[in-house]
Amino acid sequence: MQKWKKAVVCSALGAGAALFLSGRRNLGIASVAGGLAVLASEYPERFDSVFESAPQYICRASQIFSTLSRLSENFAENAERRSVAAYNFHQPFAE
Repeated sequence: MQKWKKAVVCSALGAGAALFLSGRRNLGIASVAGGLAVLASEYPERFDSVFESAPQYICRASQIFSTLSRLSENFAENAERRSVAAYNFHQPFAE
């Protein structure tokens, strides 16, 4: 890959990430898409293999997301139980 193409790809991806994180999501996505288009024009065979494997990647990502979701729900439930137990423990005895 030529140096100017590397510079275009890196700057487009970097600018896209900065724009995305700063709240300008549409511009960030457009910048990243442009950088990936230049990269895909240089290495089309690698992008074809990624495109063919996309359903597997999506399936695996959804499994990971559901696992993380269940873990966060369990953490929230355990924290609630602990806080209720601690609150009940420190209550004065009513006679």
